This record gives sequence, structure tokens and C-alpha cells, in this order.
Amino acid sequence: MIDVPSEQHLAGTRVGRALWFGIGWVAVGLGSLGIVVPGLPTTIFFIVAASCFARSSPRFERWVLGLPKVGPMVQGYRAGLGMPRRAKFLASGTMLVFGGMAMVLTWGAPVAVAAIAVALAIGVWYVTLRVPTRERVLRERGLV
Repeated sequence: MIDVPSEQHLAGTRVGRALWFGIGWVAVGLGSLGIVVPGLPTTIFFIVAASCFARSSPRFERWVLGLPKVGPMVQGYRAGLGMPRRAKFLASGTMLVFGGMAMVLTWGAPVAVAAIAVALAIGVWYVTLRVPTRERVLRERGLV
């Protein structure tokens, strides 16, 4: 387990904490849906959920961080480690496949095709070039 400082800074009011708590559960729901729906991201929703729970319920923040598959990825994100090279490859490939399918299905609507192409290009660019690669970060920190 990576030692990561918690984002704990509880929202000041009961209403604020309830709002963060609700948003956290919406993010958990979307992240859970992303496990079974191809093309829908999973980890980012759990990152959002952990952040929301840090403001509302430390118990559920610990729960998200302790999830077997997702918890280590959220902890790695918080530690600034980025994504493993394999995950970046799979994410980019999934975006290309499903974005390409969406473009084919909307081929008769040029505005939709252009919008999908732009969103696809931004997504692939961001994941491949802007998100740090975990192996590189660990190597630079002398941890590998």
C-alpha cells in the first residue's frame, strides 16, 4: 500500500457534507457501471468518489482506498504516479475502438462525426501525453 496523505478537509456544514457524500455515491455508481460498460471509465469516477468522501465521510474514503482493484489506482493517482503503461495503452485503444464505432454509426451526421473525432483526439492525446506514466515516474524517483 502506498503511503498517501489523505485529502481530509471535511466540508464545513452538514448540508455541504451531505452534498459531497451524495456526489461521491453518484461517482461510485458511475464507476461501478464503468466496470461492465465498455468505453465508460472506471478509475476516474472512483478518484472523484474518494475526493468527495474525503470532504464528507472518512470512513467511505477509506473504503474506496481499500477496494482491491480500484484502491491502489486511486492511491497511485494521489501519490502523483499516473497510470501504468499497459493501462494507458488499453485506455487509448478502447477510446479508439469505441470512438471509431461511434463515428461509423453517426456517419450521416457530419457534425456528430466531427465532435466525436475531436473528443477522441483530445482523450487519446491527454491519456498518452499528459497523464504521467507510472513506470517513468517510479524510475525518476529512484523507486525502481
